[in-house]
Amino acid sequence: MTQPTRRQIVSTFAAGSLGALAGPAFAQAARPQKFETNQLVDSGHQFFGTISRGLAQVVEAAGKRWGQPNAYVLGQEASGALVAGARYGEGVMYTRNAGDQKIFWQGPSIGFDAGADGDRTMMLIYNLASVDSVFRRFAGIDGSAYLVGGFGFTALAGDEVVLVPIRSGVGARLGINVGYLKFTQQSTWNPF
Repeated sequence: MTQPTRRQIVSTFAAGSLGALAGPAFAQAARPQKFETNQLVDSGHQFFGTISRGLAQVVEAAGKRWGQPNAYVLGQEASGALVAGARYGEGVMYTRNAGDQKIFWQGPSIGFDAGADGDRTMMLIYNLASVDSVFRRFAGIDGSAYLVGGFGFTALAGDEVVLVPIRSGVGARLGINVGYLKFTQQSTWNPF
């Protein structure tokens, strides 16, 4: 058995100390690793419950279009509209290697849209460079048509990052609108 050199001991100690000091800050700077489709479907099954078949189809369709996501959000949201509307939500963003983080989202919309709904939401996030790069605005078009309850998904984009919110909820909603979601670290009532 050979004795470790002074350089090996110092390198090992420095790497361990740096890892302990950097901990969460280093994890947030790292690019999140991608999730496999079956991991997302399993997580969605536990979160949504009975809508398993529709969830699996949406996750597979999104995977064919954008590849594998490197983060996802599980949360709840509420929205309402009468021509102009607003959406508010909160949840936890999960990554494989950059930690989990509580996030909030809110945003305005405008269009031919009326109704209100409350949803459980799973958002698949593609091309996320770092955990902090989710804190911005993502624009898109959304359409809803349901009475009492429904299930649907849409896509929002900002630069190279794509978000695919998958929603299952209750309420009455009919229409199409254009708007954006703004993600923040703190809750706020200001949708802009």
